[in-house]
Amino acid sequence: MLALARLRRRSDFLALRHGKRASRRAFLLQALPNGTDEVRIGFTVTKKLGNAVMRNRIKRRLRAAAAAVFPDHAAPGHDYNLLARPHAATLSFPALLDDLRSALVEAGGSIPPR
Repeated sequence: MLALARLRRRSDFLALRHGKRASRRAFLLQALPNGTDEVRIGFTVTKKLGNAVMRNRIKRRLRAAAAAVFPDHAAPGHDYNLLARPHAATLSFPALLDDLRSALVEAGGSIPPR
């Protein structure tokens, strides 16, 4: 099981713009190899999606989905960023998990489930 680290520096988020992408209803997943053995993940939720309460709710849903999917499906040595879209607040949680699994496969850096 992989330990997940968080992306926090702006330069890390900017580097992900040049990686692979997978677009889904609730988010855009960006992936890029990072040259280490750890998996790092970041979350981007802009003010376009609503007030602070809505943005925090979306971040909690994305963090919960990532915690459920990434340990078994994310490849070691990659950085990921989830850019939230409006459907992230309303999409059912099982659909959100399915979208995240398929996005990991499409963006590369995914390993088959263990």
